[in-house]
Amino acid sequence: MIELTLFYIIAVPAVLIVGISKGGFGSGLGVLAVPAMSLVVSPLQAVGVMLPILCLMDLVGVWNYRHSWDKANMKIMAPAAVVGIVVGTLLFDYMNEQTIRLLIGTIALVFALDHWIGKRKAEPAGVSVLKGGFWSAVSGFASFVAHAGGPPMSVYLLPQRMDRAIFVGTTVVFFTAVNYAKLVPYWWLGQLEAGNLLTSLVLMPLAPVGVWLGIWLRDKISPTVFYETCYVFLAIVGTKLIWDGWFL
Repeated sequence: MIELTLFYIIAVPAVLIVGISKGGFGSGLGVLAVPAMSLVVSPLQAVGVMLPILCLMDLVGVWNYRHSWDKANMKIMAPAAVVGIVVGTLLFDYMNEQTIRLLIGTIALVFALDHWIGKRKAEPAGVSVLKGGFWSAVSGFASFVAHAGGPPMSVYLLPQRMDRAIFVGTTVVFFTAVNYAKLVPYWWLGQLEAGNLLTSLVLMPLAPVGVWLGIWLRDKISPTVFYETCYVFLAIVGTKLIWDGWFL
């Protein structure tokens, strides 16, 4: 079990932010947790600790959004994500900690930069087997490696400009399928060993709290300040991890 005080100082707000994101407030910012935890512990340990917590969050989220998700998109996205998870499993032994830090840092930094300078199409996009399959496979891979499947998934779903509840519900159902699919390869690869599970258990009470906060905040407070604060933090963490991956 992780006993570093600094880890919990970082992990507690990180887990809450992931839960708030899954509840629909600041959707997509779940990518924050692993980069933040990776400043203190190994990225491999960070993803192992987060998976059981994410699975609990998903149960709470699915219950709240069980009637609000896009079935047409899910028929494309879920099978493609499994392909990405399989690829991540097969490449697991070839990715050392430095490579993973670089990958996680790049995902975090690109996601933040895309928020600030990215351009969106004027007209809403439609459901696409080709685009949905590609970005969902990338999302499955990024989720397997770093629980960072939100950015590539958003690249596909956000341009569709669907109703906010449908968008959040679709992401919740999608990542529920993805996270539970990851349990078997994570167990097989030793990511769910006793120390990680005990640490997950300590942080787990924060999971439903974060999701319920996100659901409550979604309709009550403007997300602007929350978004911008998290994106600044995301960019800083991403830059730090890229630096560590190259020079440490």
